[in-house]
Amino acid sequence: MKGVSEEIDLNQSFKAYDVRGVVGESLNAEAIEAIGAAFVDVLSLAGKDVLVGGDMRPSSAEFAQAFARGATYRGANVVMLGLISTDELYFASGKLDAAGVVFTASHNPAQYNGIKMSKAGARPISSATGLFDIRDLAQQYVNEGLPVSGDAPQGTISERDVLADYAAYLRELVDLSDIRPLKIVVDAGNGMGGMTTPAVLGDTVLSALPLEIVPLYFELDGTFPNHPANPLEPENLKDLQAAVLEHGADLGLAFDGDADRCFVIDERGLPLSPSAITALVAVREIARVQATGEQNPVIIHNLITSKAVPEFVTKSGGTPVMTRVGHSFIKAEMAAQGAVFGGEHSAHYYFRDFYNADTGMLAAMHVLAALGEQDLPLSELGAEYEPYVATGEINSQVEDKEAATARVLEHFDGQPVDVMTMDGTTISATDGSWWINLRPSNTEPYLRFNGEGRTAEIIEPLRDAVLAIVRGENVTN
Repeated sequence: MKGVSEEIDLNQSFKAYDVRGVVGESLNAEAIEAIGAAFVDVLSLAGKDVLVGGDMRPSSAEFAQAFARGATYRGANVVMLGLISTDELYFASGKLDAAGVVFTASHNPAQYNGIKMSKAGARPISSATGLFDIRDLAQQYVNEGLPVSGDAPQGTISERDVLADYAAYLRELVDLSDIRPLKIVVDAGNGMGGMTTPAVLGDTVLSALPLEIVPLYFELDGTFPNHPANPLEPENLKDLQAAVLEHGADLGLAFDGDADRCFVIDERGLPLSPSAITALVAVREIARVQATGEQNPVIIHNLITSKAVPEFVTKSGGTPVMTRVGHSFIKAEMAAQGAVFGGEHSAHYYFRDFYNADTGMLAAMHVLAALGEQDLPLSELGAEYEPYVATGEINSQVEDKEAATARVLEHFDGQPVDVMTMDGTTISATDGSWWINLRPSNTEPYLRFNGEGRTAEIIEPLRDAVLAIVRGENVTN
């Protein structure tokens, strides 16, 4: 085949864990075809099934077809999954034991698209496990054209809908049939949650549950006409918060664009932190597996989740294991430790029974089950899991991130603190009253700050002082 768009530089779109770029600038159909061919060649998938699906973005269907052309040209048998969420890909990859990709740019704006990739069994692909090898070979194919296939047979293309199987599997993992009736508002942000929510929690695919769903922005529209599909930004939760109050709902759920993350709002319209969700789900999963005889089940959490998480895990008879931020680290540790569950501050939740992959929907179902199995409102139920005051993540743009971190360390020199450098720099009071973490971004000129304290009076002045040091302002000890 002839050479393709030589202006595309795949270094711009291949990140540490996935592929993401602006459509027509760093990604186009010709480049995607080359990536499909390289995916098959690097992972030795000729003659094997490769799953291909995409979200509702305008370019996803075209890109999925382009990837399929490249993959079948190199001998893979492509199974087209159509419109899917990211966790539907992980389900299909685990259930069918096949490698696959989903075209999505998650919460990014409409002009973006990208690819999340999975090896067979929903095993992650990152820069350390083949992603950059795929990039380099695809770039070669972009520049020189795909190699002549010779006598090797081209692969086939078939279609498969996995939505019903996905919904049924999640309902097997968390039974909501006997909970008390709940009214929930769900903001899909015009993303894939608009398709998966009615299938899993509604009655479009399976029988009805005792849930009244008030839908917000369920229309699949990759131009995001109502608000960005990024629930991590408080501005994007305002419509959901207002609707929860307006309808007198028991809780609200907000999904990001590819519906693999879920954020929870209580009946007062206030968010329940991902750390609280992690602790709540961890306690439930520990109890579930202990009932089967499993001892000391492992729970994974990253180092900037609340310290309440390991405390609840330990109190419940589990074993907490801390890891770095990032889904490839979490998934690798989940597999290595045989962990039953893992959670991150960013609202990614990982389940052993979901092939060690992340699914926001399953986490949401645990919250619904916990709420529906008792009579307290979510605000009271959730308060138990949020005993500390967190700052949230605050970014500072600094030219020399190492120097800024060194200034903060100097500020605490001689004070009763412990220092850990697992992922950035974590400084914690030896009496356990507070901790802070400074973590440099790998892709942006930002130093990310997170902190937590026993009270607001402890952590807020500390937050302000550290941020002033980071930003080069004068601070008095």
